[in-house]
Amino acid sequence: MLKTLAGSVRQYALLSILAPILVIGESLADVVIPQLMIGLIDNGINVGNMQVIWTTGIRLLILAVLATICGIAAAWASSKASAGFSCNLRQDLFYNLQNFSFRNIDRFSTASLITRLTTDVTNIQNAYMMILRITVKSPVMLIFAVIMSFRINGRLALIYLGAIPVLAVCLVFIIRYAHPRFRKVFTLYDRLNNVVQEDLRGIRVVKAFVREEHEREKFYDVSERIFRLFSKAEKAISLCIPIMQLCIFACLLLVSWFGAHLITSGVMTTGELIAITNYAFHILFSLLMLSVVFVMITISRASAERVCEVLDERSDITTHADPVTEVKDGSIRFENVDFSYAGDPDKLCLTHVDLEIAAGETVGILGGTGSSKSTLVQLIPRLYDVTNGTVYVGGVDVRDYDLNALRDQVAMVLQKNVLFSGTIRENLRWGDENASDEEMERVCRLAQADSFIREFPDGYDTYIEQGGSNVSGGQKQRLCIARALLKKPKILILDDSTSAVDTATDAQIRKAFLEEIPDTTKLIIAQRIASVQDADTIIVMDNGTVSAVGDHETLLATSDIYREVYESQVKGGDDT
Repeated sequence: MLKTLAGSVRQYALLSILAPILVIGESLADVVIPQLMIGLIDNGINVGNMQVIWTTGIRLLILAVLATICGIAAAWASSKASAGFSCNLRQDLFYNLQNFSFRNIDRFSTASLITRLTTDVTNIQNAYMMILRITVKSPVMLIFAVIMSFRINGRLALIYLGAIPVLAVCLVFIIRYAHPRFRKVFTLYDRLNNVVQEDLRGIRVVKAFVREEHEREKFYDVSERIFRLFSKAEKAISLCIPIMQLCIFACLLLVSWFGAHLITSGVMTTGELIAITNYAFHILFSLLMLSVVFVMITISRASAERVCEVLDERSDITTHADPVTEVKDGSIRFENVDFSYAGDPDKLCLTHVDLEIAAGETVGILGGTGSSKSTLVQLIPRLYDVTNGTVYVGGVDVRDYDLNALRDQVAMVLQKNVLFSGTIRENLRWGDENASDEEMERVCRLAQADSFIREFPDGYDTYIEQGGSNVSGGQKQRLCIARALLKKPKILILDDSTSAVDTATDAQIRKAFLEEIPDTTKLIIAQRIASVQDADTIIVMDNGTVSAVGDHETLLATSDIYREVYESQVKGGDDT
């Protein structure tokens, strides 16, 4: 885990080294000051020697200034190093997420990933800053203060050593009790974020079904569970302060009591008692700060484990060592393909799929819900890898391609495709960032989107809200089709992506495809027979297998499933 996190320090390694060095300098100055106080009091103030007072006072001033400079510099270095470390950590998390295959993404919920990128990284940042300063300063101060105390009076110094085991046992008990509870708390944060995200995204549905009270109860339940767990962990941690205070006051009372007797007996001077009292504060304050660090590390350890789960996750889809970088054409072949989302041969979603699709062909794909139509087409751009068998594009195994080169030539438009915050023009340029206005207008005419875009007051500069919430479902689908066309792909996959448009517009889109992009292989998943009946080939899927393949007339004669769908839609529609 530490090795994984250390990889995100990078350019802030020098500051991460400099901060502890400055902290050590500050600590040494703080340790030397009580020693000078002994000479100031015993050889200066008590005997009225002004020369000693002036000389020692100047030394004390220089040390105080040096300690202040080191402290300020250490604070600056540690703050910048920790902020930079957290910035790198977020970037590493996000970059790794971009490399995930769909199977990797399926392992984590959206809410969980958001929590890890925000709350968990912030906890690690705070802990890192404390490690650079307090975790270095406290042990250094503790060790040097104990050494100096023993040099002054070993018997009094033993009082501090007696307090350290008591505090250590308490800290170990608290940490062992608190850590698993913090781990559960952050898991519940994922659930809380999921509830909020789901509620805000579906707020119209919530209001339409008058389910506000149900949503409030759901939120309250998760929030209350977080409160209870956090309270238990915090109660254990809150014991640190009173235990520390008890030890501090007990040690000071004992040092004062025995020190006074040693002064009266002439074994110890007043300056030495004041110095050893100062060291008592340094020792006990160091222990107090260490307890705070331990608490912060306990909290951040749970966060660090969750962050490392994402950083250590490796995509199961990787580019070949010597990849093919050019897709010859849009031909597709499935050769004895099996697929399981779990990677388990006993839980297959697709079984023994054998298909051959020529470049430029228009292929319709029909099937009931759960027949694995979407799964089939997601294997083409390697969003998932096959469990058994091979998928060929342009005559080459898709696993032999450079991943970016393959996906640049395969454009997918999903039923629930996403538009991003920004103008229509900016969204379209996801297909080609260098596209001209004329190219954008052309693909929008093909997708039957140009007409409604021009009806907006700002035209192609109309701002799209997050998720495309200010455009209709049909408009969103047509914009997504235009965006995919702008890639000029060799293969275009429409996964039920005209379901929200009327049949006339659907027909216009298909006609435009036939006339304008004849060389592009077009795969159209649809629920409507009308959307695919003019296709060169129609594939009928049933329960993860290819039930039938042929054109419209052939399937009407040979496929019971296709004929039933046709009759229910066409004849049923005529009856009404």
